[in-house]
Amino acid sequence: MILEYNLQFFAKDGPGGEKTEPATPKKLEDARKEGQVAKSREIAVGMGLLALFLLLKIWVGRLAGQFLNLFEYVYSRISDTVVFWNGEMPVNDVRILAFQVILQLLIIVAPIFLVGFLVAFVCDLVQVGWKPTGKPLMPKFNKLSPISGFKRLFSVNSLVELVKSIAKIVLICYVCYQYLKDQWSLLFLFYDKPFLEAIRDIGNLVTDLGIRVSAVYMVIAFADLIYQRTKFAKDMRMTKQEIKDEYKNSEGDPQIKSRIRQKMREVSQRRMMQDLPKADVVITNPTHYAVAIQYDPDIAQAPIVLAKGEDFLAAKIKEVARENKIEIVENKPLARMLYANVDVGQVVPPELYQAVAEVLAFVYHLQGKV
Repeated sequence: MILEYNLQFFAKDGPGGEKTEPATPKKLEDARKEGQVAKSREIAVGMGLLALFLLLKIWVGRLAGQFLNLFEYVYSRISDTVVFWNGEMPVNDVRILAFQVILQLLIIVAPIFLVGFLVAFVCDLVQVGWKPTGKPLMPKFNKLSPISGFKRLFSVNSLVELVKSIAKIVLICYVCYQYLKDQWSLLFLFYDKPFLEAIRDIGNLVTDLGIRVSAVYMVIAFADLIYQRTKFAKDMRMTKQEIKDEYKNSEGDPQIKSRIRQKMREVSQRRMMQDLPKADVVITNPTHYAVAIQYDPDIAQAPIVLAKGEDFLAAKIKEVARENKIEIVENKPLARMLYANVDVGQVVPPELYQAVAEVLAFVYHLQGKV
């Protein structure tokens, strides 16, 4: 019996095979535009809790006083109004009083909300920088698919989230138990303390416990941050084919670019060969390099390289030079220096003036110009 195998069942998602290559900057930038970044929500939650309890630790006395003043104000308004209206309170007065109470409550808790917002904003800013996008808020209908939801429910990420939630519950319960087991005796003393002192002690107890819980939560948050960054880097990995396709899309097909460069070289060589008859001399290696020089004081103050080439192109330059009765002078060091350091259309550098001038003087002497 012959078994047929479809190797595609064993391949990972994505064209080009297994995703083994790190993500390119372009892919990371595109993912960022879609709102996909490596960050941990637990960092913002943990830092927010820590900031909240630290603020309450400092401000608990003032906060308790503000709530007491609000309670006294409401109680006095209710008593005065009820007495004035013979045991009944008009609906309009109830509405006004409720509005004033809500306003005062917002003023009292506003600093807490403000600190929470600033901490969450700074945490996200530190993790991923500032580049807001609204794409994560747009509805994605593929997330409504039952099959996709089923896959997410039983994915590795869901398992990690479950383990993380259990770890948070266990650690927080352990911290609470370790702290409160030494505080049970103090809880029974609150009945014998003045009201304000009991409120202050309860506030200190709650804030101290909250700071400890927040510190433990931050340990979990930093572990989650490391996991999220590792997972993000793995999810963003690309196949070799994807990198090639991205390069083609962004930079152009290498074969097309090679053909364009070839065409540009051909055009440049044709222009170079057209200008070659204007040369005064061709300096050769003698077999590997050939450089055509022109000196015209009306064009430039120094000699100009009209053409240069090696091997086959050098032979072509010498052939055109013979056809146009241009002197060919063998000077191996000078030919190499000119070919390697001077482009076509550029003037000869000052350090080569002397050597080129000697060659031109020799040519002019042969031609009877000097």
